[in-house]
Amino acid sequence: MRITLQRVKQASCTVDGIISGAIDSGLLLFVGFSHSDTSSILPVAAKKCMELRIFADENGKLNRSLLDVQGSILLISQFTLYANCSRGRRPDFTAAAEPRKAEELYTYFIKLLSDYGVDVQCGVFGADMQISLLNDGPITINLEW
Repeated sequence: MRITLQRVKQASCTVDGIISGAIDSGLLLFVGFSHSDTSSILPVAAKKCMELRIFADENGKLNRSLLDVQGSILLISQFTLYANCSRGRRPDFTAAAEPRKAEELYTYFIKLLSDYGVDVQCGVFGADMQISLLNDGPITINLEW
């Protein structure tokens, strides 16, 4: 499982001209699954995203988590996080999970994040999505399990 996490002031996902999810301050999470991923890693990943201290405290230090600042999440499925570009000019996506398995993991991950009581907005699995964001910091972190 790979996550590209971005701290944002706002973010939205549009599919066919319709906004499927939008947030103000919080985290934009691009998540991809490999063929070897199982649901057992998802609780650990959810906890890491919720508790990662990447929001500033009153002294400007990165000491607060998403839970501390009561932020929101925009979650976007993105199999291209598993692109292998080591050969040629066309990325190879064979390490990515097949769509049915990835969608099951994605749906469960949404549930786990929502269980923390934060607002979780989503893209549309497998759709052609347009993502708009205002990165805050910028802070962008890659996580992998």
